[in-house]
Amino acid sequence: MPDRLRVLVDINVLLDVLARREPHFDASAQVWVAVETGEADGLIAAHSITTLHYLLARHTGAQRAASAMTDLLRVFDVAAVDRQVLLEALAFGWRDFEDAVQMAAAVSAGATHLITRNPTDFKGGPLPVLMPGDLLALLQAPGGALA
Repeated sequence: MPDRLRVLVDINVLLDVLARREPHFDASAQVWVAVETGEADGLIAAHSITTLHYLLARHTGAQRAASAMTDLLRVFDVAAVDRQVLLEALAFGWRDFEDAVQMAAAVSAGATHLITRNPTDFKGGPLPVLMPGDLLALLQAPGGALA
């Protein structure tokens, strides 16, 4: 087992922070801070970046969206979405292909967990799935996250 958490953060958690969506903002922002301060290694699937940029540009303008993506990429590494990841996502046979791509990208990038506000969407996947508050509790547990 790895000696540190390497988490892929689902788009909904990142959007909570970037769009300051309540009531989820605080817990999601704490996940971002945990990655930024090195408590966990953070990943975002490559296709999430384009989706986030599109959504933010529509609601806040292109300049704000570009700035937000720069901030995001300073903190999170990018999990590739290539042919193999897409084929693995298809092999899951999940109803929601985008969720399957998130999981396949996480596995391919060596993530230990996937962080989302919709854990039931990832039921039966190969990685443990945590909500933001669950990750924060794991990080604060005596002895550390993976001790």
